[in-house]
Amino acid sequence: MKRYTRTAISLHWLMTVVIVGTFSLGLYMADLPLSPEKLKFFSWHKWAGVTLFLLAIARLTWRMTHRPPELPEHMSHHEQRMARAAHGLLYVLMFAVPLTGWLTSSAKGFQTVLFGVLPLPDLLSKNKALGDLLETVHWGLNMALAVLVIGHLAAALKHHFVDRDDVLTRMLPGHGKH
Repeated sequence: MKRYTRTAISLHWLMTVVIVGTFSLGLYMADLPLSPEKLKFFSWHKWAGVTLFLLAIARLTWRMTHRPPELPEHMSHHEQRMARAAHGLLYVLMFAVPLTGWLTSSAKGFQTVLFGVLPLPDLLSKNKALGDLLETVHWGLNMALAVLVIGHLAAALKHHFVDRDDVLTRMLPGHGKH
């Protein structure tokens, strides 16, 4: 069985945890009344978003320099194209979601300060209308990412339980040789 590298597996699962956590925090904090607690959650959400952006860079760099295992031969060409398209869209969204969050913060006049100590440059001038539009785009991209992640999980489970191939296990930590 050809597996992903330990680095690819580690990046995959680390990003999974950070994406799910950041998304969950975003949903939770969105409707909270303005308070010091909400501002703290926004800071944490933005730190996680910047972390995701950096992890996406690392992951894409690794992916471009390390060929993944081939898709199973039993998959039709249509299924293989769909799998490749879904993976490509996941990569696009791993960059677009945090970037639109950063752009939103910039346009709304709230600088991102990584871990409370490292101020990051604003990417846009303050512009409330643009900030509101970007917030809507950020929300929509998050919903698209959530749907795609659920589809990705469903496909992995289908491969494991229906097709009984190694697509899922080759991305699980500790299953066989790398």
